[in-house]
Amino acid sequence: MSDIMRLYLDQMFNIRVADALRAEGYDVLRASEIGQARVDDKEILQKSTADNRILITLDDHFGDWVILPLSRHPGVIRIKVNPTASEKIIGIILPFLRTHRQEEFKDHLVIVSEYKAKWIMTAL
Repeated sequence: MSDIMRLYLDQMFNIRVADALRAEGYDVLRASEIGQARVDDKEILQKSTADNRILITLDDHFGDWVILPLSRHPGVIRIKVNPTASEKIIGIILPFLRTHRQEEFKDHLVIVSEYKAKWIMTAL
């Protein structure tokens, strides 16, 4: 199994975030690069799961079980940041990812902010 973390960036992330992650050696796909720029959250999650990629999003719907229930998946990281500038996002996600391995995220929603990370198991 490869040690390279596989990531899927939701449609709101621009190329600067993807480039920063790629420069660190992560295998990154952006939703907007593969024709998913305007699809709903369920399709985004299905694609990341089918490709065995951890989904990274800013979307609050991930974690709202009424809107989008989560069960088995490679992992979802929801970044809580304000403002949502690329530099701010990069400054939060890179240090966080450096301290973890892909398999740790399986079936977890992780809500990451500047000073903390909350891990939620989504499958029993």
